[in-house]
Amino acid sequence: MKKYLSILTDMESKIQEGQYRSGQKLPSVRSAAQTYGCSISTVIRAYSELEKRHAIYSVSQSGYYVVQKDGDSDNMDQSWIDFASASPDVNVFPYLDFQHCLNKAIDTYKYELFTYGDPKGMEKLRHTLVSHLADSQVFTVPDRIVVTSGANQALEILAKMPFPNGKSVILVEQPSYNNYLEYLESEGLSVIGIPRSTAGIDLGALEDRFKTGNIKFFYTMSRYHNPLGTSLRMEERKAIAALASQYDVFVLEDDYMADLGSGRGFDPIYAYNQTSHIIYLKSFSKIIFPGLRLGAVVLPEKLLEGFHAYKKYGDTSLLSQAALEIYISNGMYERHKQKIYSQYETRMQALDSAVKRYGGTVLVKAVPGDGGIYKLFMLPQTVNLDRLIKRLKMRNILVMPGKLFYLSDYLERKKFIRISISRARLTQIEEGVQAIVEEVKREDGNLW
Repeated sequence: MKKYLSILTDMESKIQEGQYRSGQKLPSVRSAAQTYGCSISTVIRAYSELEKRHAIYSVSQSGYYVVQKDGDSDNMDQSWIDFASASPDVNVFPYLDFQHCLNKAIDTYKYELFTYGDPKGMEKLRHTLVSHLADSQVFTVPDRIVVTSGANQALEILAKMPFPNGKSVILVEQPSYNNYLEYLESEGLSVIGIPRSTAGIDLGALEDRFKTGNIKFFYTMSRYHNPLGTSLRMEERKAIAALASQYDVFVLEDDYMADLGSGRGFDPIYAYNQTSHIIYLKSFSKIIFPGLRLGAVVLPEKLLEGFHAYKKYGDTSLLSQAALEIYISNGMYERHKQKIYSQYETRMQALDSAVKRYGGTVLVKAVPGDGGIYKLFMLPQTVNLDRLIKRLKMRNILVMPGKLFYLSDYLERKKFIRISISRARLTQIEEGVQAIVEEVKREDGNLW
């Protein structure tokens, strides 16, 4: 990354995290040059870019100051520590950049935007996604990509449509994505679970399920699992790809957090399968903002006809698709991805440090990762989970109870709370972890 972009990203992070508050004066150009080890002209370029984005303003003969944002106020309630929400931080939404792309999209695609659109998605976007996905070792062609109204639309269609293997049971990891589990059960679909822990998945048990369980598809999150926060090892990803081919079981790989990690050396399951049994799914909500409601699914050739039969209409916003195509093709997406990753990585490091300081290794069982937003706090069986959640809420701390991430009839449940750092301010993390540990100790004073 160019030096001025590195400075720009760091300054934006500090402003959004509250290290530089509204109205506060930034370090002088000369001081910043010394801090970052660069030339004065490089700092000026970074500050100028921040001015263009309306993040800071300059005062002649005085310096640069942080712009007051809408809603900033000394009276604004910032007492809540939100460890529950998985939505992107509103303070890091690329409003100005994406607004520019929306305006550009209206000018560029003004005639196409008033048509019904292709159910597969805008052709130009699908061509752009071919190159975009190739960066994640997902090599495909435009005709095998379908743009959906969020990743959940693809998940729901795949759950309902018949598969060419003629099988009917959906296999899910336990724990797993709570909203999808709720959907599968509410629709009365045949679904069973297989344990996955922070150590990974039992490949022998998985093979047995593939061999005897009449499995239509296996739903998995290969990296930065929700709620575990961990990723499958390379040997596990390779083995899953091989088992899918061997037993004619499809694998639905939900790579919804592909952009929230370093990405170095991680090839998805899709990259290891040569017989087209892997369905690759990606969401763009986690990197930009949920309201965009865009996802992309890469389908094996043999599933295309069935999927299109369920997605007959162009029901995905053409304006959003056009704006995303511009956002990706002009490099804004890649730059924003690096910015998001940098900020979340800093928060996760703060979380790890706080856990070591207050909880040791007894409380947190999740292995360290290199990205994502989740961490599990495993709890002693003697802790009353509902009471713990209520007490934390009384201290203005929100967390997600682990029981939500299991099928209703699944018996081998672990007791945990899921911690998400996407909405937690950097300055709140240590306070929040300390409070959680105090409340767990209060629940079970004999543990320590």
